[in-house]
Amino acid sequence: MLINLPFAMVGGVFALMAWGLYLSVPASVGFIVLFGVAVLNGLVLVSYISQLRGEGASVGDAVIRGCETRLRAVLMTASIAIFSLIPMVYATGPGSEVQRPLAVVVIGGLVSSTALTLFVLPIIYSWVEERRARRTAPAAMTYQAP
Repeated sequence: MLINLPFAMVGGVFALMAWGLYLSVPASVGFIVLFGVAVLNGLVLVSYISQLRGEGASVGDAVIRGCETRLRAVLMTASIAIFSLIPMVYATGPGSEVQRPLAVVVIGGLVSSTALTLFVLPIIYSWVEERRARRTAPAAMTYQAP
């Protein structure tokens, strides 16, 4: 799940740079919020893929079915957060200088994190599972019962 943190951080940092904002306490709080949502999205996807693997599905089949099934949940989680923070980005009233960096970090990070969660995380999961299967397969084949 922690592989999602760099995915989220990339988007948050680029969003700060694009808006010309600096890393501040509100932006740091935004990163904390962002990391929570990013890990949750990754957990939703990977836990379902692991559940499918536990039911006997192959790695490729579990990844494809898991992504198809959990696509809506991941997109809804990210889009609700993004759409709810858009007013904070464009606010001009008192306190907007505190709200804007937080919202920019969360929105930018969720855009990159969601895209990478849906495309890169399943590839990494497949790669790790296939390496694990190759590593344990020779040991299982050489064992002989007494």
